[in-house]
Amino acid sequence: MKNILRVENIEKYYGKKGNIVKAVDDITFDIKEGEFVGIMGPSGSGKTTLLNVISTIDTVSAGHIYIEEVDVTDIAPKDIAKFRREKLGFIFQDFNLLDTLTIQENIALALVINKYDTNAINMLVLESAKQLGIDDILDKYPCEVSGGQKQRTACARAIVSKSKLILADEPTGSLDSKSAQMLIETISDMNKELGSTIMMVTHDSFTASYCSRILFIKDGRIFTELVKGEDTRKQFFNKILDVIALLGGDMRDVY
Repeated sequence: MKNILRVENIEKYYGKKGNIVKAVDDITFDIKEGEFVGIMGPSGSGKTTLLNVISTIDTVSAGHIYIEEVDVTDIAPKDIAKFRREKLGFIFQDFNLLDTLTIQENIALALVINKYDTNAINMLVLESAKQLGIDDILDKYPCEVSGGQKQRTACARAIVSKSKLILADEPTGSLDSKSAQMLIETISDMNKELGSTIMMVTHDSFTASYCSRILFIKDGRIFTELVKGEDTRKQFFNKILDVIALLGGDMRDVY
């Protein structure tokens, strides 16, 4: 399988000489096409900063990030927003749906911004909505649908433009246990059934147990890696808890 993401010796530090804090300290890894990779670590470990530089929301202080062999650290600032819209999909903790737009318009927003043809927009929106089972609510507004349907709308929006990499930032962090399980199962289905490549930052062991591989971050560096392999999700969950104990156990372990 080809690499969708390749991170090489990246660093991100803040402050000035004599008072420099390294949020990301010489991290290297890759994510192959079709993988579902989790990023875990204690608060302040650097996982959110890592997500921000990979998503092009922030810039690295050193090193290189390649998405489909394009070095995003070399992209001109004026072109970075376009690259982000075309190559990356996002699933946010609060979903970021616009209440004044219908479900269809929320899903289509990125395509409209990228000036897709109207017929293509309608076709792609309907395709992604069918894949996530929400094609019967496209004319409704977010306030008129259930929480689970909002979740699926956010996921449909992430895949509608055929994004090469989907980035999820604590997607279950503000949800109750039932809603969180529904969402992570939807994200897992996107990976298994639609072949989406996903990188997810989470502090929750149950959510992380759906991943195929997990990178644990501590003090801005990769502490260790877990690969699910042939393990059941329960076995993988228990291994995650073991690593968290080594890290200090200061993350939320269960619902």
